[in-house]
Amino acid sequence: MSATYVQLPETPIIGRNLVGGEWVTPAGAAMLDVRSPYTGTVIGRVPLTPAAGVAPVVEAAKKAAEGWRATALRDRTSRMFRFRMLLEQHIERLANLAASEAGKTIAEARAGLLKGIEVCDYALSVQNLDTGGALEVSRGVTCEFKREPLGVVAGIAPFNFPAMVPLWMIPTAITLGNAFILKPSEKVPLTSLLLGELMLEAGVPPGVFSIVHGGKEAVDGILEHPDIQAVGFVGSTNIARRVYAEGTARGKRVLALGGAKNHLIVVPDADPVFTPQAVVDSFTGCAGQRCMAASVMVAVGDVQHIIDEMARRAAAIEMGPGMGALIDRAAQERLEAAIARAEADGAKVLVDGRGKKPSGAAYGGGNWLGPTILDHVRPGSEAHTKELFGPLISIVRVPTLTAAIELQNSSPYGNAASVFTTNGIVAQHVVDNAKAGMVGVNVGVPVPREPFSFGGINESRFGHGDITGQGGVEFWSYLKKVTRKWTARTDGSWMS
Repeated sequence: MSATYVQLPETPIIGRNLVGGEWVTPAGAAMLDVRSPYTGTVIGRVPLTPAAGVAPVVEAAKKAAEGWRATALRDRTSRMFRFRMLLEQHIERLANLAASEAGKTIAEARAGLLKGIEVCDYALSVQNLDTGGALEVSRGVTCEFKREPLGVVAGIAPFNFPAMVPLWMIPTAITLGNAFILKPSEKVPLTSLLLGELMLEAGVPPGVFSIVHGGKEAVDGILEHPDIQAVGFVGSTNIARRVYAEGTARGKRVLALGGAKNHLIVVPDADPVFTPQAVVDSFTGCAGQRCMAASVMVAVGDVQHIIDEMARRAAAIEMGPGMGALIDRAAQERLEAAIARAEADGAKVLVDGRGKKPSGAAYGGGNWLGPTILDHVRPGSEAHTKELFGPLISIVRVPTLTAAIELQNSSPYGNAASVFTTNGIVAQHVVDNAKAGMVGVNVGVPVPREPFSFGGINESRFGHGDITGQGGVEFWSYLKKVTRKWTARTDGSWMS
């Protein structure tokens, strides 16, 4: 298998739900074609599970949950360790599959898997880091706490990271003793099939890990089912808000991560060699289809030399090996229309990605948009405020650092922000004052490494805590507190 070019499946992959350790097609479900963003050809088909079709999945998971909860943490951890090893063994196969259905480059898909494996590593550490505790709180009285799983839980994943985002949730939730149901995006469901195969091969008991394919009806089935105790979600802000509202209204624990409009603040003393490449990598990586992509560059003062170099490097990116495709034709048309509106609104199209595509007839049916830089974007305009979700960056020019921070903080989102500077005082000022859950200094994509957790604020997150690290441990479990007394004490406190 080539390490550079995506190799599409020779025949369409037929997907089914994973229920109680068996691959089944839900009764009466229509089949959905899965098309590769690279060529537009059909590479798979999966069922669109109706809301009622979620019930058998939950029933099998519920049966498995009790036995899995009673399994010793060390034994649960050993199964997850085997799953982690299988991820490493099959990383190239997984990366190619994720790239072929999401439009990523092989390198991007591989990097996402490595991040997912890193979350596995953190989950494996729980048996040593989260050991509970006990204390004699009064004469003859002890209090202790122990961590308990919630039961049946579910994760609803987005299209842009077919492997990484599910792996933000699966290892921690299952290691803690839950039975986990994955609802992958119907646009990229094929990678989840291989994850399910590896779970079974790792010896995870039937029903502990399940897959339910589908769209809105499957999501509704998850949100409505009374036996699902918690739901993790990653996607757009509009859907995150709905999932959070509907899930919590039914008494579920919900953490829903939404969209973003990340601002990169570039000041005149920024490194002139490093900064342009970092900014370009941030807005073009994954074709800009990631919540951590830079979508606004706030140019403070005279940084024209950096902008000129950004334009040169962005225009030189080779489509295909250097940057992947958009998820579907609707995304391409939406972005091209947004570029036209920005231009009509007074923005200068410094680099125009419309019409760019790889060479070769096979890619003619793909969904392509090259790197696009909009300069002199008006603050408050659509190009400045709306999450466009593509390889497009809007440059807004401001005179001072104070104005730059005010611009960043005016966004209703709060996922990430970065500053590029060689001045420590400037960097610390941005760190202290930017309203975002994740902040970078000379880092274009400030994704925390484990054990530091991932999560934004404001309209980038609905719910409490973060989805990885200790935040994930807290979300997928609860603390049971136990107070014991065996004999009365005359010299004790009121508790005795």
